[in-house]
Amino acid sequence: MKSILVTGGAGFIGSNFLRMVLSEHPDCFVVNLDKLTYAGNLENLADVQNHDRYRFVHGDICDGPLVERLIDEHQISAIINFAAETHVDRSITGPKIFIETNVTGTLTLLEAARDKEVERFVQVSTDEVYGALGREGIFTEQTPLSPNSPYSASKAAADHLVRAFGHTWGLKYNITRCSNNYGPYQFPEKLIPLMIHNALNDKELPVYGDGLQVRDWLYVYDHCTAVWKVLEQAPPGEIYNVGGCNEKTNLEVVSIILSRLGKPKSLIRHVKDRPGHDRRYAIDAAKIMSELGWKPSVTFEQGIARTTDWYLDNPQWLANVVSGQYQQYYERMYGGR
Repeated sequence: MKSILVTGGAGFIGSNFLRMVLSEHPDCFVVNLDKLTYAGNLENLADVQNHDRYRFVHGDICDGPLVERLIDEHQISAIINFAAETHVDRSITGPKIFIETNVTGTLTLLEAARDKEVERFVQVSTDEVYGALGREGIFTEQTPLSPNSPYSASKAAADHLVRAFGHTWGLKYNITRCSNNYGPYQFPEKLIPLMIHNALNDKELPVYGDGLQVRDWLYVYDHCTAVWKVLEQAPPGEIYNVGGCNEKTNLEVVSIILSRLGKPKSLIRHVKDRPGHDRRYAIDAAKIMSELGWKPSVTFEQGIARTTDWYLDNPQWLANVVSGQYQQYYERMYGGR
């Protein structure tokens, strides 16, 4: 049985990945290292917390001795780095923590992986490292990195570090760059869960600017299967874009959610746009499809139905995460707009 270290496994994508691995890959033992910041939530993993192939460790990826100890104790063969500060708005109001976690934390993991001769390092990155597109065009793996926010700049820096460790020390690595994820267990600061939460409570839905910013949407389960494909099958040193082939404006997404929940469009409130808001992202996922045989299995219509149903079926989870600190954050982001 192989053992893998998943960082940030109590977060949105990481917890979905852990659940998928434990369900679909019985030959794998998973160690979950998570600092449990505001977006890390052990309720996300309540159904697997006692699983015999799973261990949770509360800790920081910047803690090198801890990372090395876990590699030794569990004979870790691969590290999958989901741990990151991810929200663009938060990076604008407080960029320092993004450098500490996304850059210094990744460096710490890389040094441990190099020194302990871990067989594979998978860096989970984002399409935002490429910058913004005009009306035409699409991001490929050859698109130059041109990050436009402190968040995307920190992720681009981490990607460069991963590649440098591969070139300099021969670390076997892969990098995945995904489009916008959505699905169960997503913290309601991101567009889709925020709009679902507000609509369910008949609150106004704050939409930045004209709402015509375009994103490609990827259902989180499909992202998880892509990361696993890369871990299992990708040649070392390769980078893969992962997209859902679902380009939609923010306004389209919000309208679909309102329709799904039977709420009026009059709840939409256009608010002042955030600084430097990228207008359009679009992902070319042809490489991972052709080389590894991966493709998205969930359409946006299916995914948004599953997502809204999950939030409807889990009101206590939602109530728990939107209390306290989240309310203060929400007021700071949208109260003056």
